[in-house]
Amino acid sequence: MTLEQIELRRISLPLVRPFRTSFGIQTERDVLLIRATVDGVDGWGECVAGAVPDYSSEFTAGAQLVIEQFLAPRLLAADHVTAATVSSTLGGIDGHRMAKAALELAVLDAELRAAGLSLSDHLGGVRRTVEVGVSIGITDTIDELVTVVRTHVEEGYARVKLKIEPGFDAEPVARIRREFGDDLAIQVDANTAYTLDDVGVFETLDASALLLIEQPFAEDDLLDHAELARRINTPVCLDEGITTRLVARQAVELGACSIVNIKAGRVGGHLAGRDIHDDCLTAGVRVWCGGMLETGIGRAANLALASLRGFTLPGDISATDRYWQRDVCDPFVLGPDSSIDVPKGPGLGIDVDEEFVDAITTEVRTISTD
Repeated sequence: MTLEQIELRRISLPLVRPFRTSFGIQTERDVLLIRATVDGVDGWGECVAGAVPDYSSEFTAGAQLVIEQFLAPRLLAADHVTAATVSSTLGGIDGHRMAKAALELAVLDAELRAAGLSLSDHLGGVRRTVEVGVSIGITDTIDELVTVVRTHVEEGYARVKLKIEPGFDAEPVARIRREFGDDLAIQVDANTAYTLDDVGVFETLDASALLLIEQPFAEDDLLDHAELARRINTPVCLDEGITTRLVARQAVELGACSIVNIKAGRVGGHLAGRDIHDDCLTAGVRVWCGGMLETGIGRAANLALASLRGFTLPGDISATDRYWQRDVCDPFVLGPDSSIDVPKGPGLGIDVDEEFVDAITTEVRTISTD
């Protein structure tokens, strides 16, 4: 296959409501979209890097720069490009997994559209619907948190993820458990905000009967995560700490986690995400699909990944109206059983609303073989 052109497109998309984590508050997304033309067929990808390097060392402007100057020229210079060869072709450039993942996804979408095959089928998906939950940011008060959770429960979500930080953790979580009872599945996400010195917080959280505690410590702190896992009853899940297939295997073998959150952009692409899923399935480790405030492009890809057999926990792939008034494609809608349909069409299975994308575009760069 011949890669003919790569278009980098920055868009600005406001969130329905501010989203607060221990890293800070987001009110809009500065998103880098990729459109790759392969043998005359266009495919779309989305870079999940944020506007600033807080969650990850990667950020939107940096991803654009590294794609323009290093990654895209390498791909365009290759004699033969498929999604399966993107990773090896770009292997000489260290890191920048989110940027690489966006390029891989765009090539993969084009490749599968041409073949008439859905991404879910290509990855080996076995589900036509995926159970999902909703991620809820930190609020100013516990009463406000109760109100937000109630809104989402009434919308039909059966699992909520509560963001926590020092000073907003055990008490609000216990209140949500009392208010909504044992039928609501609850998990918490610390986004690396704690250290092992805070073990008492997590011992207290044991009483709230949580599905899991996500990434309490720094992303490279596998040993302290393993120590925490030995000292509490709630399963420990790694998110930011799972950066490669090798790290995922080591984290599991060290006992640093018993659950893995697979974010395709963070590990270098959906093909790498599938490999980590396969390893975890063999090891008997549960996995689920995390979210990065994606547009419908990234959301469609995540639904395809989450349709694989080993994704047995609800993913952070909420309905479109959780984040956007209007998306770049038709909205994804929450079903009555807290699930969303997996796209069935070729490639990502969506039609990008190019007129709307044009309207919210802040910058376009095109790189071609000409």
